[in-house]
Amino acid sequence: MTKKFKTLGLLVFLLVIASVPMFAQTEDVTDNRATLYMWALIVGGAVIAIASAAGAYAQSKAISTALDGISRNPGAAPHIRFLAIFGLVLIETLVIYALLISIMIIMINWGNYVN
Repeated sequence: MTKKFKTLGLLVFLLVIASVPMFAQTEDVTDNRATLYMWALIVGGAVIAIASAAGAYAQSKAISTALDGISRNPGAAPHIRFLAIFGLVLIETLVIYALLISIMIIMINWGNYVN
């Protein structure tokens, strides 16, 4: 088993362990709006956390590959540098879109479910 699968397995295990108290609650919840808003907060936080982690990983791989290409062919450095910066801009905009989506999830549910 590779290191990635071990890390993924550990993450899934910790998520399952962390969610056990949530499933232990009774059905005597009188206000479902607060529960739905709580889930909206969790989903909004998870979206931005996953997007920022994926964006950071993609940016590190892009910079690593660009520097590797520049070191192998110094004559192509201006072209590689331009494409690397353009790629980093696109990766960062995806993270910003995820931030906007999570803000919309939180704010739309806030207006609908809080008195």
